[in-house]
Amino acid sequence: MKRSLEIFMGGCPVCRPFVQLVKDTACENCDITIYNVVAQCEEQTCIRKVNQYGINRLPSVVVNGKLLNCCDCPITKQDLLNAGIGQA
Repeated sequence: MKRSLEIFMGGCPVCRPFVQLVKDTACENCDITIYNVVAQCEEQTCIRKVNQYGINRLPSVVVNGKLLNCCDCPITKQDLLNAGIGQA
C-alpha cells in the first residue's frame, strides 16, 4: 500500500536538511510530493493544501492526509518512523 508524504518547506537552510531526512527515511512505498511554499505561493494547489492541513510553520510533513506534530519541536527520524514512514 502506497503512503502519501507531502512536505511543505520554504527552501531555506533549515528546511533542506528536513526534506533530506524525510527522503532518506522513506521507502519504495512512499509517494513524496514537495511544496516549496515560497516559490509556489501562487499555485492554488499549494495554497489549498496549506489551508486544508492548517500548516502555519515550515517545514512540515503530512502523512496520508494527517499533519505530523512537527511544529512544537524539531521532528526526528524516530518521529517519522513512528508515523509509518520507511515501512513497506
